[in-house]
Amino acid sequence: MTAARVNGRLVVLAAGGTGGHMFPAEALAGELLARGLRVALVTDRRGRGFGDRLPAVETHRISAGGISGGGMIRRARGVFKLAVGLVQARRLITQLAPDLAVGFGGYPSVPTILAAARAGVTTVLHEQNAVLGRANRLLARRATRIATSFPTVETVVPIDPGKLTLTGNPVRPAIAALADQPYPVPSGAEDTIGLLVLGGSQGARVFGRVVPAAVALLPRDLRSRLRIAQQCRVEDLESARAAYARLGLKAELATFFDDVPLRLSAAHLVISRSGASTVAELAAAGRPAILVPYPHATDDHQTANAKAVSEVGAAWLMPERVFTPEVLAERLQSVLGQPATLAQAAACAHKAAHCDAAARLADLVIELMPRGNGADKTARNAESRITPGQEAAA
Repeated sequence: MTAARVNGRLVVLAAGGTGGHMFPAEALAGELLARGLRVALVTDRRGRGFGDRLPAVETHRISAGGISGGGMIRRARGVFKLAVGLVQARRLITQLAPDLAVGFGGYPSVPTILAAARAGVTTVLHEQNAVLGRANRLLARRATRIATSFPTVETVVPIDPGKLTLTGNPVRPAIAALADQPYPVPSGAEDTIGLLVLGGSQGARVFGRVVPAAVALLPRDLRSRLRIAQQCRVEDLESARAAYARLGLKAELATFFDDVPLRLSAAHLVISRSGASTVAELAAAGRPAILVPYPHATDDHQTANAKAVSEVGAAWLMPERVFTPEVLAERLQSVLGQPATLAQAAACAHKAAHCDAAARLADLVIELMPRGNGADKTARNAESRITPGQEAAA
């Protein structure tokens, strides 16, 4: 894909403080800087910015709060924080006069994208999941375009299909590099099989209980071939280690792996949750997976992600309610005992990947960037003097 260059123009990125929102924003920022644009990030107090990785990106923080879930008092506080954030964002947009604004979801993105849209700035949303997030739903009507990570997205609210553009969800460069590596099919009966279990805080507890028990139910000859690396919570480390030791297996257990790209390259099968970043990285690495969606995820978006991946043949969906040692053992035996099945799922994962997602997103930004002077247009629209009350009502 040819990289277009638009020198000196400013793009504002608005993102919530969590990694699922911040990493795609960082990936786009790097791509835009490489093409000669200026970039600013707007987030809340949780968002630490890109720091030394992208020092050219200046970070601005505004007030923001969630308005769903919790009690009435919590929601009222969220509305108040968003109203304050709208005032701050309006001033910031007037000051920065961007040519275009991109929102990556999370409530901290709402004030900035609303203020940009009301000031006449072209706006783009990026949705990481297979369900349009709540913040992006609030902004969808005002957005010029919505970049998606999956071919189909459950929008919940009516949206013009012409607004949707498939770009994919950017992954870390070290993960994207795995796309060029062939899947190591365990062809021989004596070949070691790499099983990688990634849990994090929302998965490690159930995985720490179920996976060792499921491995214990496998036939001895298959079990002896396993090379297991598994994330566990601190409180589950010793019990999981003891369970594997009783089976004669020396599993690598840790609360956190800082070398996930290396471990993915050595894995034949992954067991994990199905957050947006996880499924994007699995596809980029071309690794088959058993996906166990976090059952309390907002709008059950992890199930939608897992369904999208399983429907193209790259993974097996296993809801947590049926994620028992017996069911998992049956799945592991059927999958690990069939190298051709693993290879086919790996090929489907590769096919579904969008390793050039950051470049696609940057192309979309440049395509939509106005030809005229964005600063002049922002200044003219700022003269309308929208009141804070009107902004909050938006």
